[in-house]
Amino acid sequence: MSDFVDFRIKGRAALLAGRATHDSPMVEGARRWGAAAVLRPSGEVLDRLAALAGTIEAPGHWVHGRRTLHVTLRSLEPYRDRIPAGDPLRAVYRDALAEAAKDVRPARVRLAGVSPHPGGVLVCGHPQDDTLARLWERFARAMASRGVRDLEHGRVRDRWYVSLVHFAGPLADPRRIVDWCDAHADVDLGLAELDTAEIVRFVLADASIHVKALEEAPLGRA
Repeated sequence: MSDFVDFRIKGRAALLAGRATHDSPMVEGARRWGAAAVLRPSGEVLDRLAALAGTIEAPGHWVHGRRTLHVTLRSLEPYRDRIPAGDPLRAVYRDALAEAAKDVRPARVRLAGVSPHPGGVLVCGHPQDDTLARLWERFARAMASRGVRDLEHGRVRDRWYVSLVHFAGPLADPRRIVDWCDAHADVDLGLAELDTAEIVRFVLADASIHVKALEEAPLGRA
C-alpha cells in the first residue's frame, strides 16, 4: 500500500486545512462527469464496498451505491446529457474497447485502505497483475487509430481506486471525514476480479450519482 501513503498524507492535510473541493451538478459541456470507460466490481467485494460506503456520515454529498462503485479506466469526453445508440463517438468507444479487451485476461485488484483527498474519499486499488495498465494502453491505441482522443491528453494512470464519496458542496466538518478515513485506513476489502469493461455515462438523480451502461466488452474473449 506504499503507493498511497503520500497521497493519503496530502489528502488529510488538504481537508484539515480547509482546502476541500467539490463537484457541481452536471451541465452540458462540463469537463467533469462525461462518458468514461470503467470496470465495476461484483460479488462479495462489491458487498463489502457498498457496506463500507454506507457507514460514511456525509449528508449533502454524493455517497456512491452498489451500481456506481467503479474503477475508471479512461475519461472520454465532456459531459453530455444524451448519448444515443447511433452516436458516432459512442460507436468508436464501443469498437475501440472491444478491440482493447480482446485476449486480455480479467484484472485482479486488491481493494485495501481508505484515503481522503480534496474532492472526496476513495478505496485504494492495488493491481495484482498488469491487466489494467495493458488495457489502458491498448484502449488508447485503439482510439487513436480511429482518430479520436479522450480527455486524458497524455496523462498516464498509475493510481487505481474506487471512489466512495464525491463532495457536492463545502465540508461542514472535515475532521469527521478525516477521522472516518483514519479509522478505515487499513481496511482490506479483498481481491476484486474485474472481468468486464464498460462505456458508461453518469446521471445525477435523487441527490446521488447513477451509472448508466452504454456499451460493454468482456475481458479475455477471443
